[in-house]
Amino acid sequence: MLLANIAVLVFSRISGDQFLVWGWRIPFMLSIAMVAVGLYIRLGILETPAFRRLVAENRIERVPVAEVIKRQPRLIILTALARMAEQAPAYIYLAFVFAYGTQVLHASRDFLLTSLICAGIVSFATIPLAGHLSDRIGRKRMYIIGAIATGIFGFIYFAMLNTTVPALIFFGIVLSFVPHDLMYGPQAALIAECFTPRLRYSGASIGYQLSSVISGGPAPLIATALLAAYGSGYVIAGYILFCAIVSIVSTAMLPDYTNRDISEEHA
Repeated sequence: MLLANIAVLVFSRISGDQFLVWGWRIPFMLSIAMVAVGLYIRLGILETPAFRRLVAENRIERVPVAEVIKRQPRLIILTALARMAEQAPAYIYLAFVFAYGTQVLHASRDFLLTSLICAGIVSFATIPLAGHLSDRIGRKRMYIIGAIATGIFGFIYFAMLNTTVPALIFFGIVLSFVPHDLMYGPQAALIAECFTPRLRYSGASIGYQLSSVISGGPAPLIATALLAAYGSGYVIAGYILFCAIVSIVSTAMLPDYTNRDISEEHA
């Protein structure tokens, strides 16, 4: 997110009024480099000890996707719903903010990009800190704290933006990702640990990506429709609160394997 916003800001400055004509295309095409970087990193990561043990014992599931849907469908649904408070607000704060900022607040695109870049820098600290805290107080507890903060902050966020004071808009955008990061830090471990080792990769992947379909992707569209219908950012904050409540309830129903042995098979 940090690199993407920096790239867009640079080419926004270069292309000026032509940004929507051709300026956006260059960072979009340059993003192919991130595929190569991601592939290089992925190919260099060692498999986990739990998976290596499954390989050694010849206990690899032949059709893991079908098996995890059959055996752990409840956990797939719960992990997808648990991500709603992380996914939906993130796309509102990351994407919808440009429509709201330029059309309602009349802020410049470059100012909004700069604010998001600073938010990305803050996340470099808050995401690993949240993950570290989840090792101490538990994944579920840390995640629910983040979901509660997300549900509350939506109203604070739009209150700060609606002042139209540049400093308050800036801090509102920068702080918007802190509640998100409180969930994102422990999220990978929370979701992965829910699934039994031989089905873990497939179960975690399906639950994770399903949430992108039902909450992350539609969020900017829903926010745009709510703004068009009601003309108020606080209605969008109400939508964020709804997502937070869904996440809190769903997370409370998940198992918590913090600091427990996750290499053994479990139901």
